[in-house]
Amino acid sequence: MNSSISNASPQTQTAVLASNKVIRNTYTLLSMTLLFSALVAGISMTLNLPHPGLLLTLGGFFGLLFATSKFRNSSLGLAFVFALTGFMGYTLGPILNSYLALPNGAQVVMTAMGGTGAIFLGLSGYALTTRKDFSFMGGFLMVGILVAFLAGLAAVFFEMPGMSLAVSAMFVLLMSGLILYETSNIIHGGETNYIMATVTLFVSIFNLFTSLLHLLGFMNSED
Repeated sequence: MNSSISNASPQTQTAVLASNKVIRNTYTLLSMTLLFSALVAGISMTLNLPHPGLLLTLGGFFGLLFATSKFRNSSLGLAFVFALTGFMGYTLGPILNSYLALPNGAQVVMTAMGGTGAIFLGLSGYALTTRKDFSFMGGFLMVGILVAFLAGLAAVFFEMPGMSLAVSAMFVLLMSGLILYETSNIIHGGETNYIMATVTLFVSIFNLFTSLLHLLGFMNSED
């Protein structure tokens, strides 16, 4: 293995070192944002803060996402990453309180959390160890996420719980695919900005967790 690395061209060695640096920075920042978001969610739960509502949530998310993307190459981008993940943590607090108030709610939350961690670590580990290229999934994921997002809005506005469950199931699959895609993208040099890589993985984890929470909460209510 060492001989294969030493025999690689200077360009290849540089690309590998660059991707390893992006991976290291991404997972360091991702860990920090997850902890910060969890802290904000805990404060939101403790203070029993109300949910900001769909419109404010979407406005805050897309506004902070735009600002993060715009300043991704500066230190200001880091500030917006924490603002974005902190805001998402705040919106998660009231959701968690609503589930914890249900019978077996704590078990549902912990199961969703454990499932999210297992899926993320399993898929990330698979992509990192096999170094397979999942770039072919990009177009499918983009279309799928757009369709699922619009279907989710329709389920909320037209109060269709069946469609809402279907959307949650779709998001579990789509976010799992996005984790594979983005991790592969970092490895193969498609994503060279660790701030945007962190945001993509964070959003994947967040949506995966809330989707599992919705599905498990529904199954728990059916028991």
